[in-house]
Amino acid sequence: MLRATFKSLLARKLRLVLSGLAVVLGVMFVSGAFVLTDTLGRSFDQVFSTAYSQTDVGITAKPKVDVDEFEGEEAAAPFPASTVDKVTAVPGVAKATGSVSTDGARLIGENGKVVTSFGPPQLGESWNPDDGLIQLREGRGPTADNEIAINATLADAGKVTVGDKVGVLTREPRQEFTIVGVFGYSGDRDSLGGVQQIAFTPPVAQKLMLGETGVWNNITVKAASGVSHDKLRDDIAAQIGSGYEVKTGKQLTDEASDTFQQGLSFFNNILLGFAGVALFVGIFLILNTFSIIVAQRTRELALMRAVGASRRQMIGSVLTEAIVIGIVASVLGLGAGIGVGALLAFVFGSLGGGLEIASIGVPPAAVISSFVVGLLVTVVAAVLPALRASRIPPVAAMQEVATPDRPLTKVTVWGAIVGAAGGALLALGLSGNAGDGNGTLWTILGGVLVTFIGVALLTPLVSKPVVSLLGRIFSWSVPGKLGRLNSGRNPRRTAITAAALMVGIALVTGVTVLLGSAKSSITKLAEDTIHADLVISGVQSGPRPPSFDPAVLNEVKAIPGVQAATGTYGDLGTVNGKKEYLTAVSDIGALKDVYRAEPTAGSIASLGPDQMLVDSKTATDEGLSVGSRLTVQLSRGETHTYTLSGIYKESDLYGGFVMPVQATKDFAIPQPTQGYIQLSPGATVAQVEPQVDKLLADSPEVSVADRSKFIEQQTSGFDQILTMIQILLALAILIAVLGIVNTLALSVLERTRELGLLRAIGLRRAQTMRMITVEAVVISMFGAILGIVVGTGLGAAVVRALKDDGITELVLPWSQMGLAVVVAAIVGVVAAILPAIRAARLNVLGAIAHE
Repeated sequence: MLRATFKSLLARKLRLVLSGLAVVLGVMFVSGAFVLTDTLGRSFDQVFSTAYSQTDVGITAKPKVDVDEFEGEEAAAPFPASTVDKVTAVPGVAKATGSVSTDGARLIGENGKVVTSFGPPQLGESWNPDDGLIQLREGRGPTADNEIAINATLADAGKVTVGDKVGVLTREPRQEFTIVGVFGYSGDRDSLGGVQQIAFTPPVAQKLMLGETGVWNNITVKAASGVSHDKLRDDIAAQIGSGYEVKTGKQLTDEASDTFQQGLSFFNNILLGFAGVALFVGIFLILNTFSIIVAQRTRELALMRAVGASRRQMIGSVLTEAIVIGIVASVLGLGAGIGVGALLAFVFGSLGGGLEIASIGVPPAAVISSFVVGLLVTVVAAVLPALRASRIPPVAAMQEVATPDRPLTKVTVWGAIVGAAGGALLALGLSGNAGDGNGTLWTILGGVLVTFIGVALLTPLVSKPVVSLLGRIFSWSVPGKLGRLNSGRNPRRTAITAAALMVGIALVTGVTVLLGSAKSSITKLAEDTIHADLVISGVQSGPRPPSFDPAVLNEVKAIPGVQAATGTYGDLGTVNGKKEYLTAVSDIGALKDVYRAEPTAGSIASLGPDQMLVDSKTATDEGLSVGSRLTVQLSRGETHTYTLSGIYKESDLYGGFVMPVQATKDFAIPQPTQGYIQLSPGATVAQVEPQVDKLLADSPEVSVADRSKFIEQQTSGFDQILTMIQILLALAILIAVLGIVNTLALSVLERTRELGLLRAIGLRRAQTMRMITVEAVVISMFGAILGIVVGTGLGAAVVRALKDDGITELVLPWSQMGLAVVVAAIVGVVAAILPAIRAARLNVLGAIAHE
């Protein structure tokens, strides 16, 4: 029996390739994700090990406000320079060096624009000539207040060199410096992990990066010979008190590595998610392939039963084929995944500013997951066909008709049950009653998966009438009529083939509906809420939002035709011990003029240095009223007590606590991130906008635009996300195309005698090809229409569930829906090429004699 199984496999090599290709692509994503994250993880481990190689013990002050990676950037906490003397006095300390090193120093390149960084920080540091890590490539270190040294990565990115005069943005507005040195690191590295660095003289670094002189935010300690680093850490911590974080170099390396691994795990989960989609679609392809093969081999399998093969042997035969396909596909997928992981790591290193990539490795997780996933998918997909093969009676060997069409009652009932269960899971997840964030996410994802299975089970019920209706479009000729009849003759097969395409298009459609609705809702809300003619802003590409010189606002007010100009600041702080996002407005009248905010209690017309405002919803949730005393801790400075002087009506676009502008000196970014300009009656945007643009010459991170362009700029991220998702989901659609090719190829083989008879009675080769093409196009269009309906339903359900979260507009992407149908028709034509050519080339006499 085993020999017969392997001979059957070798006799159908094309089937083996087409069946396994879907698994290859899915496994490629799985193994590629693990290879990529392992390679990048080891690359950054090397970076962190080098960065802390000169540090036996590191000291920083505890941050005023704890900020996680999803909330923004944690502000550096400065401490007195005298702390270095306290540390130096601790027994066992050979040397203690204070330094400044914090994110937020941006170089303005030769093109007048800020040199951007795709991920790595942009550090502003104090120059230390004794730093053993740094190697000067050109020039010298800075000695005057107007001099800087930069690392080679930043010099290349900004196309600048020693002697150039450049602008630098920090906590303060643009200042001019002369580059006097370019440095790198050992091993001919231009940077550590693609970080961009600007080194100032220590007093300038203190003032620009920390806001005051005579302070540091890091101390690097070298231990005396023979002194335990752990003991020295504990001794130093006892000496300087609880306001500091004291860690060994190994601890700092491990923590930095762990933090990076957490970020990588998020990216890894995205890749694994798309691998799951590819494999889910692949199950349909393999299930259909094995179902067709079992149908084709009915007489062969019946003969085996007749000569003594048991049902268990029949099941084992089919599952053995599946295991062989799974093993071959897993090996090929693992190899392809290693290549993809290496390629993505190279791209990441290039975009990351020249990150030195570690040697490509294959972690055990990549190998294990590849074979587990590959085998599991193929075996699960082959179970039903295997059971069907075991039920073939020996008497079928004497029958001409192998597999009569079975009633759809049972599969329809199961489809309704599974579909209802999927809908219930979706409703539970979207209602927010599924537990914490992870519980809700997994409930929604489970609901989507179960819903897709339910729809796939129900598809045979609707395939015959819908396919018949679609086929009438092509029934103006004999080949068209035959193609329509062929596509509807086996509802189960047509349904499974179309279901694979349905999953990909449904996901794309659902995401498009959700993102389009979110974009439309935000646009409408902004148009109704923001009453400014011009807006100053920039596009945020990292944890730090673009900002501009607050002096620009006063200069804008002096422009003829400007009625008012105000700027908004933002910071993450704590109010009465609870973390809150805080806003400050340079002109408090903006609440009323720009956002049309209305007071519900107290006054919002003015705001003293010790007063705050809050929106009505937050006031109700926190039990606050006018006169309440609030203790606030900002990113910098000490805690301060404010009095709540007014409450304004909540808005979906603007809310939370409003601070006086005097508090912004202690914000992490003490500059406005957005500016709003209102024009006087009769003034035009065309007159004022160019003048404002000139004033922003020294603030190249931001630009000025009218309200409609500003809203479009702020919502452009939705389009980028959608494009990314569509590209990744194209893999699922590609697998669906392979499914159509596979189905048609096997169908042509199955109907060899029938095709020979059609050719014998006059059907020409071109007509045969058109018949196969019509069949493919009808199946593709059916899958696309099904996907559009399911995707629209899922997207609309999510939008409806998020109504209370501000997504109030339901947008249906009609143009993309139409495009999906057109693309499906093209997909059908492409998928039909090889099967159609094969059908046209059949030898007529040989086909008629075919058994």
